[in-house]
Amino acid sequence: MANKDKTVYVCSKCGNDSPKWVGKCPACGAWNSYVEQVVRRESPMQQARAASTGAFVTGKPKPVPFREIEVGNEVRIDMNDAELNRVLGGGLVPGSMVLLGGEPGIGKSTLVLQTVLRMNDRRILYVSGEESPRQLKLRAERISHTPSDDCLIVCETSLEQIYTHIKNVKPDLVIIDSIQTISTEIADSSPGSITQVRECAASILKFAKETGTPVILIGHINKEGTLAGPKILEHIVDTVIQFEGDQHYMYRILRSIKNRFGSTAELGIYEMRQDGLRQVSNPSELLLSSEHEGMSGVAVACTIEGVRPFLIETQALVSTAAYGTPQRSATGFDTRRMNMLLAVLEKRVGFKLAQKDVFLNIAGGLRVNDPAIDLGVITAILSSNMDAPVDHGLCMAGEVGLSGEIRPVSRIEQRIAEAEKLGFTSIIIPRYNLQGLDRKKYKIEITPVRKVEEAFRIIFG
Repeated sequence: MANKDKTVYVCSKCGNDSPKWVGKCPACGAWNSYVEQVVRRESPMQQARAASTGAFVTGKPKPVPFREIEVGNEVRIDMNDAELNRVLGGGLVPGSMVLLGGEPGIGKSTLVLQTVLRMNDRRILYVSGEESPRQLKLRAERISHTPSDDCLIVCETSLEQIYTHIKNVKPDLVIIDSIQTISTEIADSSPGSITQVRECAASILKFAKETGTPVILIGHINKEGTLAGPKILEHIVDTVIQFEGDQHYMYRILRSIKNRFGSTAELGIYEMRQDGLRQVSNPSELLLSSEHEGMSGVAVACTIEGVRPFLIETQALVSTAAYGTPQRSATGFDTRRMNMLLAVLEKRVGFKLAQKDVFLNIAGGLRVNDPAIDLGVITAILSSNMDAPVDHGLCMAGEVGLSGEIRPVSRIEQRIAEAEKLGFTSIIIPRYNLQGLDRKKYKIEITPVRKVEEAFRIIFG
């Protein structure tokens, strides 16, 4: 008797399935997220999966106690890119699967291509489902990299054919651009559908773990800014990194969302140029401008992303509300936190900003979540309101509490050292951070403060 196909409805957000269509997903609560998928019965699917990955099966595993598991010194693969190595946690782990996501045209393929072209000591298979070999060659020549003989290019969208190429080439690293263009014969749906992405990702993960070959997947994102495909895709992979940035700015930020082998607080910064992406080892020099000297509404704050301290400009504009209802707008900063800081200014310091428009911008197109820039934000707002400039040799770091106190921040020594390295003459820090701090080893003037009013008297006199 022939096996019949069956129809199920799968949630595009979390991957939960249902025999019938429902408006609201009972698992994740998303509305109108169920799409119809045609799947085969389990027996042919299991047979097809075993046939497609049979070349990499190493035998059925058996349960073993922890003490019998041998752990060696895992040598990470150097990507010849300091920023990418930092975000990955020190390099690429053998047998891992990394998912790189980002908006169209942000530079995902350029980043991966210029990285693998530098790796002359590894045999790499670059599988492209979106570009032809000639297009990839033109891109390699544009970014001024001479292709290595160990970097092999193949344009293929069939997973079974990809496994055939892998078996013949025996690469040390596999790149798939992109996972949404790959399809397998065990699923009848079109490439990019939930079923195809799920089945292909699970099969590639099985190959990576059993052979110890690392795989880098490039993924698309949807209009909400999240990775396209089922949520299970992010659960399957070992590392999820997001390539962010505004196309109107030249900076690109590589951020780790999930990392089983390292910290998710790391950040890599690149500069988009005509000849590819350039690593930015000292982002503070690019995020600071010397043109704001003598201008009001600009304050320099010290923030930390991961283990990297850098100084950024917080720009504010305060003006009288022209249409009765004051506007509150923030770019690169949480609007709700800005409203809280405005309430602290009015209640604790006595500045009336209820009838003023307040616009806040973090220069450089960055988005900062570090609460240590609170003091810089309210200083920029007050500077614009009073039309009084802030000394260009002054920077600050401190979290503002609801009672107007300046709360301590983490890694104060790194923040002070970064400000001193960039030539700032003084820095304002929370008084509590003085405990255990050796002020003699710094040439920069360190000014501790306890309250917002105390900081404003030092800044504005």
